[in-house]
Amino acid sequence: MDLNFEVIRSGRKSIAIEIKDDGKVIIRAPFFVSDLKIEQLLMKKKNWILKHINLLENQAEIRKISEEEHKLLFKSAKENIPQMVQFYAEKMGVSYNGIRIKSQKTRWGSCSAKNNLNFNCLLMLCPKNVREYIVVHELCHLKELNHSKRFWKLVETYFPDYKIAKLWLKENGKQIISKI
Repeated sequence: MDLNFEVIRSGRKSIAIEIKDDGKVIIRAPFFVSDLKIEQLLMKKKNWILKHINLLENQAEIRKISEEEHKLLFKSAKENIPQMVQFYAEKMGVSYNGIRIKSQKTRWGSCSAKNNLNFNCLLMLCPKNVREYIVVHELCHLKELNHSKRFWKLVETYFPDYKIAKLWLKENGKQIISKI
């Protein structure tokens, strides 16, 4: 096999494949597992391993946004998101206390128990329908502070195509968030 890997043996009970951030493949195996068994597993999982190494390489190529670009995103978010929030809040018949724009690595938006809304400035790098979905999602938390079936029904009521935006975020969100 033309895959570069390292085997680390220990008292563990099963074999694990680990791919480090630098693309190095580590095989953690019990003492009793033969080299042949490890080779067979690597052949079986080769496509999976190569796919994950490729993903890591692509992530490394993502250009980070500059400080100037970051400021422009904040400015744009502060100008656009509150208007969108106001539009949907009126449509939904909800009120909120305040809106804050943040730069976060894990969240697109949040809603506090005190009815404060927070939105990630990186939303400005997403399509408009994705921004709308996040706004509606957070506004729905003003009525339903959870992710129950009732909550998702509410989201669907005000944004019927939310699943398309949610899927877009699942497929592209990590790449955008990794820009900061």
